[in-house]
Amino acid sequence: MPDRQYPDPREEDIMAGDRRLSRPDSALPDWHIPDAAYRPIPIAWFAAAFLLQMAALFAIFVVLIDQSAWVTIALSALGTGMLGKWTWERGMKDAGSGWQVATALMLAVQLAFVCLGAATRL
Repeated sequence: MPDRQYPDPREEDIMAGDRRLSRPDSALPDWHIPDAAYRPIPIAWFAAAFLLQMAALFAIFVVLIDQSAWVTIALSALGTGMLGKWTWERGMKDAGSGWQVATALMLAVQLAFVCLGAATRL
């Protein structure tokens, strides 16, 4: 069954019976390419927020280890707020409520750990 766009199979086509499996200029068989657009999924936003916040809060905590705990807590809260806003604008606002709650809870828990660690310097 030849394609309408290429009615006659070319010599370099890879055929399986009467079906073309792929063309030399294609990485996937022509029947395998989906008819959909890329849509990021909430777990990608969640994971990005988790990893970025973890790295940022660690850096803030270590760099400000000799400073007042209030400075560490304030900058950590500011960074968490900015990261949360960025995550929401990326698309988390359109995600399911479960993902939204999980993301907000994760951001709050990581911030709470930094606040707890910095509290020893109060």
